[in-house]
Amino acid sequence: MNTAEWILVIFLSVALLAFLICGIILAIKLMHLTDEARQVVIKGQGLAEKADGVMDKADDIVGNVKDLTSVGGLVKTFVNRYNKNSRSKHKKE
Repeated sequence: MNTAEWILVIFLSVALLAFLICGIILAIKLMHLTDEARQVVIKGQGLAEKADGVMDKADDIVGNVKDLTSVGGLVKTFVNRYNKNSRSKHKKE
């Protein structure tokens, strides 16, 4: 082999070694990342079970606010109060 071929072989060997080292480091980092992602998912599932009750309460609150702020809710509330007052007047007589 002449000098040019040796230079190419050495250059390619060094490049292959560098890519091999980078690949090993990247694989190790990805394994750590998947472990962290798994832990986040497990914690998220635990929080999701606790959050179901909170979400139900939030839905109830939103429904109450919607009933109070919408025109239909106001009319419904007015009619219910009117009916209660009418019933109490009829019972008194």
